Amino acid sequence: MPPASDSGAASWSEYRDPEVAAKIAATLRERIMILDGGMGTMIQGYHLEEDGYRGDEFKDWHKLLKGNNDLLSLTQPSIVYDIHKAYLEAGADFAETNTFSGTRIAQADYGMEELVYRLNKVSAELAKKAADKVTADTGVQRYVVGALGPTNRTLSISPSVEDPGLRNVTWDELVDAYAEQARGLLDGGSDVLMVETIFDTANSKAALFALSQLFEEEYKPVPIFVSGTIVDRSGRTLSGQTSEAFVISVSQAEPMCLGLNCALGATEMRPFIEAIGKNTTSYVLCYPNAGLPNALGGYDETPEIMAEHLRVFAKDGLLNLVGGCCGTTPAHIKAIADAVRPFRPRKFPSVLHEGHMLLSGLEPMYVGPHTLFVNIGERCNVAGSRAFSKMIQRGDYEKALSVAKLQVEMGAQVLDINMDEGMLDGKAAMARFLNLIATEPEICKVPLCIDSSNFAVIEAGLKCSQGKCIVNSISLKEGEDDFLRKARTVKRYGAAVVVMAFDETGQATDVEHKVKICTRSYNLLVEKVGFNPCDIIFDPNILTIATGMEEHNEYAINFIEATKIIKKTLPGCRVSGGLSNLSFSFRGMERIREAMHSVFLYHAIKAGMDMGIVNAGNLPLYDDISEELLKLCEDLIWNKDPEATEKMLAYAQVHGKGAKKEQESEEWRSRSVEERLEHSLVKGIDKYAVEDTEEARSNSERYPRPLNVIEGPLMKGMSIVGDLFGAGKMFLPQVIKSARVMKKAVAHLIPFMEEEKASMKEQMMAEGTWDENAKYAGTIVLATVKGDVHDIGKNIVGVVLGCNNYRVIDLGVMTPSEKILKTAVEENADIIGLSGLITPSLDEMIFVAKEMERVGLKLPLLIGGATTSKTHTAVKIAPRYKEPVIHVLDASKSVVVCSALMDEDQKEDLTEDVAEEYEEIREEHYDSLKDRKYLSIEKARSRKLEVDWASYEAVRPSFTGTMVFDDYDLSRLVDYIDWKPFFDVWQLRGKYPNRGYPKIFKDETVGEEAKKVFNEAQAMLRKIQEEKLLTARGLLGFWPACSVGDDVQVFQEDSLPREGIPLATFYGLRQQAEKEPGVTDPYLCLSDCVAPREARVRDYCGLFAVSVFGAEEMCRKFKAEFDDYNVIMVKALADRLAEAFAEELHERVRREFWGYSPEEHLDTGDLHRVRYEGIRPAPGYPSQPDHTEKLTMWELADIQSATGIVLTESLAMDPAASVSGLFFAHPKAVYFAVGKIGKDQVEDYARRKKMDVSTVEKWLGPNLSYETD
Repeated sequence: MPPASDSGAASWSEYRDPEVAAKIAATLRERIMILDGGMGTMIQGYHLEEDGYRGDEFKDWHKLLKGNNDLLSLTQPSIVYDIHKAYLEAGADFAETNTFSGTRIAQADYGMEELVYRLNKVSAELAKKAADKVTADTGVQRYVVGALGPTNRTLSISPSVEDPGLRNVTWDELVDAYAEQARGLLDGGSDVLMVETIFDTANSKAALFALSQLFEEEYKPVPIFVSGTIVDRSGRTLSGQTSEAFVISVSQAEPMCLGLNCALGATEMRPFIEAIGKNTTSYVLCYPNAGLPNALGGYDETPEIMAEHLRVFAKDGLLNLVGGCCGTTPAHIKAIADAVRPFRPRKFPSVLHEGHMLLSGLEPMYVGPHTLFVNIGERCNVAGSRAFSKMIQRGDYEKALSVAKLQVEMGAQVLDINMDEGMLDGKAAMARFLNLIATEPEICKVPLCIDSSNFAVIEAGLKCSQGKCIVNSISLKEGEDDFLRKARTVKRYGAAVVVMAFDETGQATDVEHKVKICTRSYNLLVEKVGFNPCDIIFDPNILTIATGMEEHNEYAINFIEATKIIKKTLPGCRVSGGLSNLSFSFRGMERIREAMHSVFLYHAIKAGMDMGIVNAGNLPLYDDISEELLKLCEDLIWNKDPEATEKMLAYAQVHGKGAKKEQESEEWRSRSVEERLEHSLVKGIDKYAVEDTEEARSNSERYPRPLNVIEGPLMKGMSIVGDLFGAGKMFLPQVIKSARVMKKAVAHLIPFMEEEKASMKEQMMAEGTWDENAKYAGTIVLATVKGDVHDIGKNIVGVVLGCNNYRVIDLGVMTPSEKILKTAVEENADIIGLSGLITPSLDEMIFVAKEMERVGLKLPLLIGGATTSKTHTAVKIAPRYKEPVIHVLDASKSVVVCSALMDEDQKEDLTEDVAEEYEEIREEHYDSLKDRKYLSIEKARSRKLEVDWASYEAVRPSFTGTMVFDDYDLSRLVDYIDWKPFFDVWQLRGKYPNRGYPKIFKDETVGEEAKKVFNEAQAMLRKIQEEKLLTARGLLGFWPACSVGDDVQVFQEDSLPREGIPLATFYGLRQQAEKEPGVTDPYLCLSDCVAPREARVRDYCGLFAVSVFGAEEMCRKFKAEFDDYNVIMVKALADRLAEAFAEELHERVRREFWGYSPEEHLDTGDLHRVRYEGIRPAPGYPSQPDHTEKLTMWELADIQSATGIVLTESLAMDPAASVSGLFFAHPKAVYFAVGKIGKDQVEDYARRKKMDVSTVEKWLGPNLSYETD
């Protein structure tokens, strides 16, 4: 399937009808298309009885047929035709066939299995007839969607409570049934096939598998649509998958459209449609029910109500294809079509999970370039675990499940399943075990690794998994044909694949051979099979070292060196390996083996090893291995000492051959309590957690409050854990052990902290200072974001804040954004705090921030957790939300930040300080990106700011033309001065919380000097006003305007349409630097906020130029007196007055001269923070960095003659204390930075301005993304 974003018709050349496929794709890019509504709803309106269903042909059928709606295509074809025609005439582009139950599995209820092909063919022909009729009548092409429903059976859920491993349908039965149905739909003329109402992803995978086979063997392909069903507000399918995991599981089919239908109304479906849109490059489809069912099973949403809900979806850019499901009628479809018509379809993410391998169980997993080492749990392997093998062989699957569950609890992020044992029926055992796993959400939430040397066993496992698995493994051992056949099969199942470094000559042992095999396999997979490189995992063979054979001594080095080359030369792939082979020479000596594994992993991960089959919970920390053993391991792995094997054997004999781990020395128990707590946390030893915590708490002199124990030794220990984890010296299972110790310690302290709070309350009540209404310092909602189950850090923050009298509402883990936002509103929260440990949490935090902005929340947002950083917060999260977004390093900082945010004075200083710091971080980040990508100017224009001009009514300015202010009253300007830049001139900058005016006067370092300079400035200002030493002059103008592409034209006459030769054209530049992955923000240009000519609506544009004259004369006098201090003072004050003039004039424009915000009442601080509507961008500044645009302003308004403000040769303004710019009033107008632009835009801009490209390049030098000749 060509990608949805592909616009080339040639991409569809292999399709059954290339023109139809290409036209559907093109239309989906141009407008929101419309799907029809509920067939069942309309059929119910005919009130048919048994005879109506039977007709003449089936009047003697041996089973009851009422309710078999699909049969009506044969017995009541006119009814079905009329329903199709009514929906199409209401505005639907697609008619779905009446085949929801059109498989032999579903038709078995009526004994009509042998009619399936005919039912589907006739149904498609009826829909085609209606589509052709409406196409002919309207001239607008209509299409037929062949509907493949979910059947009434499921691969993932047992029909028997007593036997969770039982299934009443098999994968092969489903594949055969769907293939039969699809043949009828295709032969009947379906333009599209849609697998719909998916409540079990495994069923849909079987359907997609069947279609893939058909398209390869019998039919040319047609576009595929896929639609899942979220059964309730939990956001999961009936079989338990999240919407994100569902997308990953079905994306191997590369559907043209992907979305959701049924079960929910539009409002309930919104967060899940948004999740789909964030995770797919397919077009997004949505056809909800007409609300939730009422008590009688009906649906209450009228066409108008439902259409309004979906209008908001369209307005927010969520949809490409929309329709209705249960309870909807042609009236609903017409209302929906009318409601969404003004809006552009959803835009695709420019980059989606670039460089990531996507896997899924019930939940998604993203393995990217910066993901820490992925632990593949090894214990569910009959070949590697005797205990597990015995459980499986004696049929004790319940106990075997407990092994799998423990692996996940201990931190396995993927679960390896292997049933290769001579005495087992591997296929049956694999299927049985995976069917049981499917009933255990705590296990099947993680992806599975189906591991077998028998490909038939691998297929048996793939047929039982609804998620996206890893296949372990295939190789070139049996030649290319066998390799390609298996690879194509794996791809059809939608799995990632492990490729072993074997070829026809055998197992690769040296670096060159390993790399050669992997390179050959990579090219075959990518070029011949079409495998996504990110779904390829190479296992370059971890082989046994220290065998006593010299040729084996380099095996560890060879793996590490091969890994480096593979990762460098084969982009997108991952490297894995089975660790136990490395140390097989020392079997039975667990302490030595685990030390070898830890050392090997430390180096292999640095070389690029991404994942491994390993029992990481049992590995020692690299830094904790004794010096002697560490050296022996290093010597073995790096082959530094030819006697290393003998020395390790000697070491093993001394330390007890055959023994398990040595009993850890209790020497550390003699250290201080702080050191003991730190040791327990780092080692994950919970035996003494309560005892040591209590000892620390009892030391009231050192720890006056229980909270101090948390903030002190416990936080210090967890900080060390975090450092080790980040450095790759600690793995997730070990971190989980540490977290358990921390939880145990904190749990012991909580009762004492509660007691302390109760005591404080009693004391305050006794003193009469207790205020029931103000008993909390503030309310804070904390949540670990959706997709993340780690909460230890958040829990500590909650405890610390609670002990500081904050009301903490902890929403736990895996919290969807809608729950966070809803709770914040309902609980009247003051602050929201988000936490996350894993990398995908960062994307979810971005989404939550965007949702907070969308719904209009005004609360500060705190970001914390192991994977978060100040840089990520500044670059990726803060720009998505206008309110304060602050990264909080650890729990100890949370109280300080929250206290500042709850104090209005401190909040202002803190947020300004953070905003400045984050802006600097963003600039440094983008400046450091040497390989930043840029969109073509045409593509950037296609992603411009979308404005609903049809409903926009501009306010007409009070005059058009110009107004001159010859001697503006300086006293009007003084109160508008922004004093911060004034202090910056003198290099006086206070530190938080004493930033800005007037708090800078309290700063210990610069406060006194700042006060002195300020007082002298006030005296100078009084002298200037009294003696009229400076004069303010300016000009203001307004003209009728329209946008034409990236430019704004202004006219003399206020007539529509805007035609004729414009008075002037202001040329615009558009952003081209590619946005962050997943960001759908528009690529802005100033022209976006002026009504386009084709909209035929009135709009206006203004300009201004203001200046303060006389500063040069004052400076000459002070220079003559050698008074440099007052020279600087005069220049600084003149600049401030000019800026104040612009600020005060802009306020009068909004309230008076243009009057689009007549009720505005903002104080000076709010004005300086741009909390008003409209903007005044200046040429030469970020929104339009071209200074030559000033020439147009000066010519249009005759600014030099009217004001005396002159443009120098370099287009600077003289006097220097001058400000000029344009006025835009649209509510969506915002300041932005054009940033770097491409040569295509520069050439286009030069052509429009009729300038040489070289001249434009000279003026725009800092904004060029390329080097000039």
